[in-house]
Amino acid sequence: MNSGYNNERPLVMHIDLNSCFATVEQQSRPMLRGRPVAVVNRRTENTSIVTASYEAKAMGVSVGMRVKEAVKLAPGLVTLESDPAKYRFVYHKMMGIMKRYSPHITMKSIDEGVIDFHQTTDDIRSRNLVDIGYEMKQRLRDEIGEAMRCNVGISTNRFLAKTAASLHKPDGLDVIDHENLRATLGRLKLTDLTGIAGRNQQRLNAVGIFTPLEFLDTDAHALHTMVFKSILGEQWHQRLRGFEVDDVTHDLKTVGRQYVLETKTLSFGEITRRLHHLCESVGGKLRSQNNVARGVFVYAKSNSQGYWHARHMCDLPFFSNSAIYAQAMMLFAGAPPDIREIGISCYELSDDTGDQLSLFGDQLAREQHVTEAIDDINKRFGDRTIHSADTLGTGIYVKQKIPFGSTRYL
Repeated sequence: MNSGYNNERPLVMHIDLNSCFATVEQQSRPMLRGRPVAVVNRRTENTSIVTASYEAKAMGVSVGMRVKEAVKLAPGLVTLESDPAKYRFVYHKMMGIMKRYSPHITMKSIDEGVIDFHQTTDDIRSRNLVDIGYEMKQRLRDEIGEAMRCNVGISTNRFLAKTAASLHKPDGLDVIDHENLRATLGRLKLTDLTGIAGRNQQRLNAVGIFTPLEFLDTDAHALHTMVFKSILGEQWHQRLRGFEVDDVTHDLKTVGRQYVLETKTLSFGEITRRLHHLCESVGGKLRSQNNVARGVFVYAKSNSQGYWHARHMCDLPFFSNSAIYAQAMMLFAGAPPDIREIGISCYELSDDTGDQLSLFGDQLAREQHVTEAIDDINKRFGDRTIHSADTLGTGIYVKQKIPFGSTRYL
């Protein structure tokens, strides 16, 4: 019953670093190897776990669990604050290893990457990808550290390669092709498939689809008209059969940051200093992608009034930290009291080109030159080497986080 499946040679490889942040910490601190480790963004008992080592997971600790709950399950749990510099180092080392095999690589997140072998050299493509997968595992240990492990999945498209990489954690290597597709999906649950959780699972269950094999055997028309009610139905029909539908890039729509206040007793001035810090961070992200923005959005969560937000669209594009902060403060004047969380984002983004900015006069051009000089210094000597005096001291609270789902800023 394999009619209609992609029967080409599997040439897509998915690499997944196991419990990435925790494993990196175990690599850098040998005394932590074999012990339950959890990485958090802030060291308080109410903070949530970002990554747990396999030793911690075996004791019931999971991502998103609060530390005070985790230590009940794992009394010897070692909790560490995240160290972005280490994770960026490993990320770039991993990219370097992948690029030796093909120029066509995509980092899906800080700990996941995809290699497309369709357009690599003849010498590489003639090799068995299973052998290359094991070779990459060894290079990871040799070039980063002996504690580093990764899962490798190989298939004809990105979706099935990622599925293969999840089959035997930690440190597994699996291949899914047209010959073992049904047998592999027959061992999985719907929620084991990336993208099938919550609402999508309910949609499938509503029409009598409860297993991956039932999903696979449903025709494209039914998936379109009865389940997803959109072109997503045809995409899932192709994706499950090993055809590529996920090799796409998406334009950046917004750039932002949020922060949960470290205490409930901060004054309004102390809160806006932290907002200023977020504005500087957002400005750096915006410019790193060669973008300008025209809109600013701010929000706050208050104990008494719940969720509050405000936004403003400008006639002219902006890009500097000072311009973002000025608009954020104008909006934030209407924020409620007893705030517990704040956030800022810029939207209506477009490419930052000299021709575009020059249309708006010498003052904007001078601002651009000053901002570029500051960015160059911060890039060379470290984040926040130069920053507003108003944000002096806020860095011990508003710390830079490593995003899981995006690699744009790494």
